[in-house]
Amino acid sequence: MVMPPALKSRPFRLYWIGHLISIAGSQMQLWALYWHLRTLSDQPMVISGVGLVRFLPILLLSLVAGVAADRFNRRKMAIITQFALGAVALVLGLSTYCNVVSLGILFGLVAVQAVAVAFDVPARQALIPSLVPRENLANAYSMNSIASKVGGILGPAISGVVIAYLGLQWAYWINAISFLAVIAALIGMGDIPTEIVKKPLGVKGTFRDIREGIVFIKDSPIILSVMILDFFGTFFSSANTLLPFVARDILHVGPIQYGWLSASQSIGTMMIGLYLSQKAKLRRQGMLLSVSVVGFGLATLLFGVSTSFWMTMLALILVGAFDGLGSIIRNTVRQLLTPDAMRGRMMSITQIFFKGGPQLGEVESGLVAQILGVPFAIISGGVGCVLAAWIVVGKFPQLWKYNGDEPLNSDHVTV
Repeated sequence: MVMPPALKSRPFRLYWIGHLISIAGSQMQLWALYWHLRTLSDQPMVISGVGLVRFLPILLLSLVAGVAADRFNRRKMAIITQFALGAVALVLGLSTYCNVVSLGILFGLVAVQAVAVAFDVPARQALIPSLVPRENLANAYSMNSIASKVGGILGPAISGVVIAYLGLQWAYWINAISFLAVIAALIGMGDIPTEIVKKPLGVKGTFRDIREGIVFIKDSPIILSVMILDFFGTFFSSANTLLPFVARDILHVGPIQYGWLSASQSIGTMMIGLYLSQKAKLRRQGMLLSVSVVGFGLATLLFGVSTSFWMTMLALILVGAFDGLGSIIRNTVRQLLTPDAMRGRMMSITQIFFKGGPQLGEVESGLVAQILGVPFAIISGGVGCVLAAWIVVGKFPQLWKYNGDEPLNSDHVTV
């Protein structure tokens, strides 16, 4: 097996290693948090609460964060946000250790974390295309997906063991330490040249820049259709956040088995990521993306009807495989069709879709589970995901025909 092209770039290699370590810690914290919620309450509606407090900062701050990512140094922005995320993890661990944590404190810390994420995602995602040559961008996102899912396997699997033997607070503390890996990588790669214009963020200038980003997306039907597909696909299939309730109340398993179920999606995504990392070019990207969303929904259906540990694990592996395929294509399509000077704003608008979808989906799945039961919430989400793919492809037929080598849309880029 030869070295993937993207890893031949030293800045990306540093970023990739740091990202892998950090994502393991973040995934450990995420699934520990869901388990923590189930420990504090046996009502599925708590999932709705955490989804809402994660979504609101994204909705309110993403557009401003995108302008900042296009006007200021993206690498330095990412360093600041990583420090903030590490601090939140540290406080989560301390409050859990001191036994003062409550749903209110948990929701408040998650909200602070969401504010940091709102600024972190546009900065880091817009930075990646500057770390590798254009022809290696798809490979870079494939490698990024592998790092995310290796971390997504290690984090949840270790999380179950940590919760069982050390306590919840250690899942948060280990995550706090893991952020140092990304910070070290960002510092170590040095200055990265990007097409940004440094100027003050005045009110008029900010609104003008936001408007330019919205116009760019509106006039880019492929990017717009990908965003809509991303939103509805993740909205209807966010019922995996009900996994602590499935594990405890349907499968009747403990934290270690829960950890492996939490890692199952990442196992599927890593498998597809490894396969795609060896491919120089990916053709028929629009068709593959549409099919991946349908497969994502059908695998979610299987997850909803399963009452067996092993069947549930298989369903979640399939969910992860289809989600990984779609995620790699979505990231590649958006970045290839967006000029560098617009990437921060594009990612901030995209963030509302790909972060807002699953977080609003958490609100929806928690409410439906509270009223109609956990299995119904998961099954109905799978059906909704399939229907959403069918409707979006019908509305944007050019998405199905998109190949991946279409020209850059730069008509609306200003600096």
